[in-house]
Amino acid sequence: MKYIIAIAGLVAVFAMTYFASNDRSRIRYRPLVQMIILQIVLAFLLLNTTLGETLIRGFTSVFEALLAYAAEGVNFVFGGIMNEGTTSQFFLMVLMPIVVISALIGILQYLKILPFIIRYIGLALSKVNGMGKLESYNAVASAILGQSEVFISVKKQIGLLPERRLYTLCASAMSTVSMSIVGAYMTMIEPRYVVTALVLNLFGGFIIASILNPYRVSKEEDILEVQKERRQSFFEMLGEYIMDGFRVAITVAAMLIGFVALIALINGLFGSLFGITFQQILGYIFSPFAFLMGVPWKEAVEAGNIMATKMVANEFVAMLDLSTMTKEGALSARTIGIVSVFLVSFANFSSIGIISGAVKGLHEEQGNTVARFGLRLLYGATLVSVLSATVAGLFL
Repeated sequence: MKYIIAIAGLVAVFAMTYFASNDRSRIRYRPLVQMIILQIVLAFLLLNTTLGETLIRGFTSVFEALLAYAAEGVNFVFGGIMNEGTTSQFFLMVLMPIVVISALIGILQYLKILPFIIRYIGLALSKVNGMGKLESYNAVASAILGQSEVFISVKKQIGLLPERRLYTLCASAMSTVSMSIVGAYMTMIEPRYVVTALVLNLFGGFIIASILNPYRVSKEEDILEVQKERRQSFFEMLGEYIMDGFRVAITVAAMLIGFVALIALINGLFGSLFGITFQQILGYIFSPFAFLMGVPWKEAVEAGNIMATKMVANEFVAMLDLSTMTKEGALSARTIGIVSVFLVSFANFSSIGIISGAVKGLHEEQGNTVARFGLRLLYGATLVSVLSATVAGLFL
């Protein structure tokens, strides 16, 4: 039965993408079929094989070690308030390690290791996805550098891009998550679902963009010019990345304070006026999508609630809700896995502002272009999350 529902879910995703396409005559089906097969094979390897389990365990152990090292620094500064059960645990143990991981990314950038990895994985992807080198590079770089920082590395080309190529770049940035916060996710949901989502979203972004926004890149246009960073001393670079990581952590904390409080306020108002909370209403709206992703119908409203929270607020708020439901035993293991994969992306309303602001900072006119197709961007990125969760659900 789950395979029938999964097939129905995949058909629904592709139908919603196909009928929203801006030029169906340009869709190229061969690269699409290749990427869908790759998604299914990779999901099977990661979730149902010893090799996948070993790879995920290795990836997880690296981040567990980093979080342990980060705890040393956090404990040195905040040791007096790091008592078990205190309300400061989330900020200290989930958000503060972002500073350390950001510093490590800076070191790998400085040593030219990350640029090498990003460039050549991107080139390999371009042979599969039927898109340009720039689009492929951008997708890999977004998953490592972040949804706003990635545009700095290709700023030489931002002003020269037509709207369709710019859309694909922005869609990749919204469909992935930056490596600096992967460790934070792993403290809230199972690491294997984080890793699975990272891999599936990489291909899912190309699949949805290839249907929603199809085009061809000529040989003359297929160039990649990566901005060389200003040469810094090692410690100047390290200080910059540490402060960048701290700003990300503080920004996430501020957004959580605001969104959690506002959702509580809106829930209270709806409860008083209508006898049903705002999140419950959203849960009913999103429940059919949760069901098509493979969530059992009896849990579809709760899953839809979490999915809607992610879109309206952000993935951190939704992950906190999922963690609470998991501890209460309100959801089955299958539902937790499917919803976890769905949550690992930047597909939410606030990302529209973040991405358009990042592009606008580099090129005013192109930033305005991104703002104009912002809702279409969110639509595509959300379908990427639904697609990844549906494929993962086949093997849970």
